[in-house]
Amino acid sequence: MRGNVSGWYARLDRECEDRLEQMNIWLNAWEEALRTHQPQASQLPSDWPTLPASLLTDPGHVLDHLLCRHDAESDGRSPRGAHPTPTRLADAIIADELKSDVVLNGSEPMHSNVNLAALPPAFRAHAEAINGEKEAAREAEVDEETEQEIATGARTRTGVPLPFADPAVGGGLFPSRILKWHGEKISEVPIEDRAEDTRLLLTSMQLLDVCEVAGEMTKRRLLLSAIRAGLVSLDDEPMEGCLTRSEATAIFEDVVRVGDALRDGWPWNEPPRLLMGNPPWLRIKDRFRGHPDGSNLRKELGEELRSLREENGSLRFSTLRGNVNLYRLFLERSLQLVRAGGRVRLIVPDSLLREQSSAPLRRLLVDSHEWTGIWTFPESARLFTGVTQGVLILGITVDGMSEELICRGPAEANELCSKNGLDKDVPRFNLDRERWARWSRKEWAVPRLPRNRYDRQSLLTIIDDLADLPRLAESHHWLAGENRLRVRVGEVDQTTWSADIKPWKKGSRGTPFIRGIHFRNDEKKGIWLQHPSFNSSIDEDAAERKQAQWRGPIKAPKHPRLACQAIVNAQQLRRLRWVVLPAGCVLGNSVNHLELPEDVADRISEQRGNLNSALSWLCDLLNDKRLDAWARAWAANNNVNNYELEMLPLPPSETAISAQFV
Repeated sequence: MRGNVSGWYARLDRECEDRLEQMNIWLNAWEEALRTHQPQASQLPSDWPTLPASLLTDPGHVLDHLLCRHDAESDGRSPRGAHPTPTRLADAIIADELKSDVVLNGSEPMHSNVNLAALPPAFRAHAEAINGEKEAAREAEVDEETEQEIATGARTRTGVPLPFADPAVGGGLFPSRILKWHGEKISEVPIEDRAEDTRLLLTSMQLLDVCEVAGEMTKRRLLLSAIRAGLVSLDDEPMEGCLTRSEATAIFEDVVRVGDALRDGWPWNEPPRLLMGNPPWLRIKDRFRGHPDGSNLRKELGEELRSLREENGSLRFSTLRGNVNLYRLFLERSLQLVRAGGRVRLIVPDSLLREQSSAPLRRLLVDSHEWTGIWTFPESARLFTGVTQGVLILGITVDGMSEELICRGPAEANELCSKNGLDKDVPRFNLDRERWARWSRKEWAVPRLPRNRYDRQSLLTIIDDLADLPRLAESHHWLAGENRLRVRVGEVDQTTWSADIKPWKKGSRGTPFIRGIHFRNDEKKGIWLQHPSFNSSIDEDAAERKQAQWRGPIKAPKHPRLACQAIVNAQQLRRLRWVVLPAGCVLGNSVNHLELPEDVADRISEQRGNLNSALSWLCDLLNDKRLDAWARAWAANNNVNNYELEMLPLPPSETAISAQFV
């Protein structure tokens, strides 16, 4: 099915190369289908490819895909790698947020685990009466508060908090699905109040995008979505409970604006109360790839963003670190735009939860705001068609402090629910602040937890047991004493030195070149190096013989080392594979190694008899299954970063403990 859809866009490019024309034709066909009550496919030009059945029901999603392809090509990226936000994901987020919005303003009711049917009849009747009184009081309180918000224009009668904002609106997915929600709920509103309620919703939207094309497409898409939802008349003929087309068009012209939310001021005076969206997941270094002066433009953009200041002199982006991705900037900017007590719901990569460069942003979320909940979708969920990145849905109340994070996941794509957000069977875990701080050393990283209940409990036990131990690279670690151990990347960059890396043929003599492919493991043999210099029986055509011999000027170390495979496939049983690397071997940059201070190496060599024995002992400690489980839980992505290895809480052996006091 997915291949059929992808093929349709490729065939469309052959028939109509102009992407703006594609979008305009599509929107014209959508409007004509609404007017004639005929399928949209019948309104398309005859030379367009036949529309797959999966694209017939959601014309907005097709527009999103066409716009994503246009944006990718404008940036010099491949249109084949551009994928829009799934409509069902937007619907689930909206349903969850609007369903829970009233509860967020008060205290969530406590639920007992006692089944009323298990109580004696007299007790059951008394309990039911008490529950009924509490529920009636709670409903009265909510109704009074809601009516006050409706009267002041802070909420629609259908339950949408206002103003609603999207600072990177793209093709208008979130506001269009808000209109769909509003259209489904408005039947419960008296007909004489419906038009005014819709007018309040539309005029309170704050929709911004840096792309003029996106702005124009969003205006047209929202008009058609409002017509489809029964909120706006197709023409200017008055319809009871609906706005006229000309009025709605004028409103959308005002609320959809073109501007840069990151660099410019917010073009509305009233701060949003609810902000939703999917900001671009794009590193600054990937911008302007198709531009002849792209290098300078990227440099200027990065420098400008780092130096932007507010009127009071403070930096606009205080959490910039590392290779900046735009989604981080949009997240921090959203927290500045939304009023105190307002809500932010954004779709971001799940690497935000664990990568070191996002630690300042996580500290901001926890210490200055109320980070209330997350949904996590692993790579295997394939939530975005063609994208293997894990997905994270953030739920944040602006201002305050986070005392507990409600973690839901890992979830699958089929567990999204347009009525309740997520299926009730999705695992849930409440992470309290004290435990969270102890686990992450107040960097507020969130571990990757398995779905199975027993595996999850086992991992939580491991994390609790290891969290308080000193980390490998800390100066007071039991192994290093006052020194600090460091993890280094292999000394040979395989791309730069490719001409000096040769195959290892039978009978070859030379310097072994060690890559990730040379690491092997199984349950019986443990972990070992499968290299032709150590095992001459390896087949002549085996991958281990290719790029296995070093002939370059970099000299091989004359002492053994501890090496760790730097990239582990997500499907592998282990994440870390440590081996003792013999002297005289050269490491590729896909492998890391542990750099021991000289006095540490001397000390453990004396304790263990020699350096080889000491490294073998240390290797066994590092290959402990608990450490591997820890590493998998805290991994930001498939790459094993140096800082992950340096932050391993290496448990001391009994002999190591006693040696400290000798």
